[in-house]
Amino acid sequence: MPVTALVSAKTCGVTTAALALTLTSKRPSLLAECDPAGGTIRTGYMQGTATAGYGLYHLAAAERVGPDALASAFASNLVPMDEAGHRKLLPGLVDPTQAAALGRTWPALAEVMHVLSADAGYDVYVDAGRLALDAGRLHPTLTPAALLYQADLVVLVVRGTEQSLSLARHLIAPLRAELDEHGTGGDSLALLLIEDGPYRAHQVAEALAVPVLAALPWDPPVADFLSGGGRVPRGYGRSPLLRHARTATEHLDAAAQRRRIHNQFPQPAHAQIAGVLQRLTQAQEVGRG
Repeated sequence: MPVTALVSAKTCGVTTAALALTLTSKRPSLLAECDPAGGTIRTGYMQGTATAGYGLYHLAAAERVGPDALASAFASNLVPMDEAGHRKLLPGLVDPTQAAALGRTWPALAEVMHVLSADAGYDVYVDAGRLALDAGRLHPTLTPAALLYQADLVVLVVRGTEQSLSLARHLIAPLRAELDEHGTGGDSLALLLIEDGPYRAHQVAEALAVPVLAALPWDPPVADFLSGGGRVPRGYGRSPLLRHARTATEHLDAAAQRRRIHNQFPQPAHAQIAGVLQRLTQAQEVGRG
């Protein structure tokens, strides 16, 4: 199962897209809200049900203790998004100034996510927010670079507008170079198109010289609900956005599997963080009991 990091050049609906993918995946899924600028799902879609006592920031102190402590803290800070507990959220930062404390946590967190994906069968989606560059490199504080480097796929979310494509165009070369140098390869980079604007998927792929793996329709009522919460819109379960998101999860999974087979990346399980799997299994058994 893939670890997919979603990013943008500017606000393009990364969080909404990541949330839609997480909610519609056919397998157990996790959304890790890792935008250094702060998380919005806690007060939006979750409508305050996930308090500040849970979330990404609490992992920083645990990581300094060691792998076992990080694994335990990770499992303890996941919030269920459905009654069965198959959809889980790692809530993001409540204060962007907390991002500086996570610099050394990102690599260890990426390892935990891969164990959850490979050994527990989770689809893991990382909301990495807006990309920030510093002298052509991923900014060490304003972007969770280590999560991008270790992801199976790095998906740049764009809209089909001239403005969005123009902003994305300037990021693609440095991002691909960073993934080639530090990550799993520049071919991990792909696009997810929000169909807002005149450009279709084939035009976007041609303009940016990056494949479009999936597209989500412009569906304001459902997108507003996912981003801001409130009353469930009429026809929510049958909405175009969620239907296409289900298909998108399949396309992303297929692309990640093709890359893994082609590159034969090893996916080892690490004994030090086996506590993640144990805690999740116990939580699921309690939920069924």
